[in-house]
Amino acid sequence: MNSHTLRMPAAVLLATGAVALLTAPAAFATGGGGAGGEGKAGAVVLRAGLDVGLLNKTVHVPLKTTLNEVSAPATAQKTALTVTLDGVEGNKPVSVLRADVATSKASADKTRAEAEVNLAKASVHVPGLPLLSLIEVENVTSKAVCEAGKKPVAGANVVGKVTALGKKVTLTAGGPTKIEVPGVGEVLLELSGTQTTSTTAAAAALRLKVAVNPLKLNVAQVDGEIVLAEAHCESPAGAAPASTPPTNPDVKPQTATGTGSGVASGTTANANLAETGGGSLTPYVAGGALTLLALGGGALLLTRRGRAS
Repeated sequence: MNSHTLRMPAAVLLATGAVALLTAPAAFATGGGGAGGEGKAGAVVLRAGLDVGLLNKTVHVPLKTTLNEVSAPATAQKTALTVTLDGVEGNKPVSVLRADVATSKASADKTRAEAEVNLAKASVHVPGLPLLSLIEVENVTSKAVCEAGKKPVAGANVVGKVTALGKKVTLTAGGPTKIEVPGVGEVLLELSGTQTTSTTAAAAALRLKVAVNPLKLNVAQVDGEIVLAEAHCESPAGAAPASTPPTNPDVKPQTATGTGSGVASGTTANANLAETGGGSLTPYVAGGALTLLALGGGALLLTRRGRAS
């Protein structure tokens, strides 16, 4: 089983003055995708942002970590995450997540961007509660697909039994489920929805808001948020479905360049006639009209002389 271990000295973290509370994923830009017109995609199995309060000190140690976070193109398959915090649990590694399967993958090119997460037989722990799982899940998945010229889609699924703080949980889409354990604390467990725009999609399977006070192993309180199975994507730039005709086709006027008895382009000939008031036959037509006029005038003159005599 693979392990991902991070060590976070409390003094260094506290010097920054930062309190790592997880927020929702950043909003996506509505413009086109990445460099060269390619789409963007990313996935993460677990994202945690917790504030850990210590019993023997009036300080709080931020715990911010991720497992199997990837950006396209990439794949990660680590199944364990441990973090060491100074002053917490005797400076021993805290097992945050263990799973039988924990994979994340993302791919992107000029036609399609896709991200997917799969987590199976997983348990999540927080500092101060090494024996009691914050949550256990059988299988959670999420997927986001952004294809050029199509509306992005996203989906998340939770399959099988879910327990939080040792209690079986029935999740509903209507709102968060609250689990309380006396002397331990509470967890708000929510089926995280999906979000799509004209060019982006995002999904996360589960979102947990944590507030526990174990009062063990030098941990007084743990607050924050944990997200499981998160995927997001952004469509490639400037691409459109092949079957869609151009909205404003570039139509250029045709001109006749060949020789022959016919008119090569009726549209062009008519346009020239309308613009100038005449065409290539105009001189001949005018000459014939003048000849007929002269003959008619001569005949009229002879007729008048005959009558006069």
